[in-house]
Amino acid sequence: MAIAIEFNNVSKQYRLGLVSTKTLSHDIHRWWTVNIRGKEDPYLKIGSVNDRSSKADSEYVWALKDIDFKVEQGDVVGIIGKNGAGKSTLLKILSKVTGPTTGSIRARGRIGSLLEVGTGFHPEMTGRENIFLNGAILGMTKAEINRKLDEIIDFSGCERYIDTPVKRYSSGMTVRLGFAVAAFLEPEILVVDEVLAVGDAEFQRKAIGKMQDVSKGEGRTVLFVSHNMASIQQLCHHGILLKNGMVEKTGNVREVVDYYLGSMQTVNDFNREGNGAVRIIDFRIQNSSISLGENLEIEVDIEAKQNVTTIDASFDIKDESGKQVAHVASNDDEFQIGAMRSGEKKTIHCVIKNVNLAPGGYTSSIWIGTPYVEYDMVINCVRFSVTQNDTFIKRGTPYDKYSKVVLPSNWKQL
Repeated sequence: MAIAIEFNNVSKQYRLGLVSTKTLSHDIHRWWTVNIRGKEDPYLKIGSVNDRSSKADSEYVWALKDIDFKVEQGDVVGIIGKNGAGKSTLLKILSKVTGPTTGSIRARGRIGSLLEVGTGFHPEMTGRENIFLNGAILGMTKAEINRKLDEIIDFSGCERYIDTPVKRYSSGMTVRLGFAVAAFLEPEILVVDEVLAVGDAEFQRKAIGKMQDVSKGEGRTVLFVSHNMASIQQLCHHGILLKNGMVEKTGNVREVVDYYLGSMQTVNDFNREGNGAVRIIDFRIQNSSISLGENLEIEVDIEAKQNVTTIDASFDIKDESGKQVAHVASNDDEFQIGAMRSGEKKTIHCVIKNVNLAPGGYTSSIWIGTPYVEYDMVINCVRFSVTQNDTFIKRGTPYDKYSKVVLPSNWKQL
């Protein structure tokens, strides 16, 4: 398969706070070294890693550092990572919004980019005029744009407002039109940042379906950045995890997402409630990305801080909007942890069976206590995603997202 995109040791450095090297003598030194002596920029040899959690020890920071990977033609690659990991910077360099500090990129074909709401749109021009403007930027002829015009307008759902200036559009309408232009004007490489999250659920489904058509049916390459792990897994074949501006893991998208969700935070990073008689000291999710109808396995380590006679446990599961959609409790399985002495530790293992929640991302809080006393609750600490499973649906098993359901489970003590 031909290579569509190739990153060769790409790095991007920024100066914190100020532009240039701060002093005239340093600027002259940089210019003389690079332009007259033909040597490497001396100010690129310093710089700290882009770690948002620590205080900078240098005036320079590497937003990206030694990025090196290839994308085959027709592949769909999901790029994930925390905010500030370098995802948007990577796409901006590929889209030639900014250039790399070191390294090089080879891209074969035209690139259509949707990086921010309203990218490439002129607010005073109408939606129709902006379609022609964006098409021209992408290198399309007027005849090509005219041929696709009706499809673009229909897909965007903005037909009623297509002759209204874009400055009067909502952010969702702007994204709809921008994505339609980028997808339908047939660039060989489609680059989409998190902006699809601005659109409503109906448009997100349409956009993901269109990107699947673009990659599978038309053989075009897609790079997709999102914090929605379900969308990433539904659309993408391969995943790239960025951390502090560097590639931490690449490979099969499900493996990369599992690794990312499993390594995000420890139990002490979350808010918690309870009297502390028994504390949750750690938890592990065995498969943070599951297909509809699969089992979800969670282990919880607890420690008694005082003598207690009985302990129950439960998980409250919420969807991406924060609405509670399911409840899993140990007493539903007629399981009880039993008495614990102060200082004693135990591990609880729970298998949530045949998860029939709609595809999407979910969070769960871990709770331990009695019917009358809350010992500890770690809030929204478990994160997992559910992806589509056509086989499960064909068996006639409905999935539930909009009503609170009790999922069957098996509990045991390890």
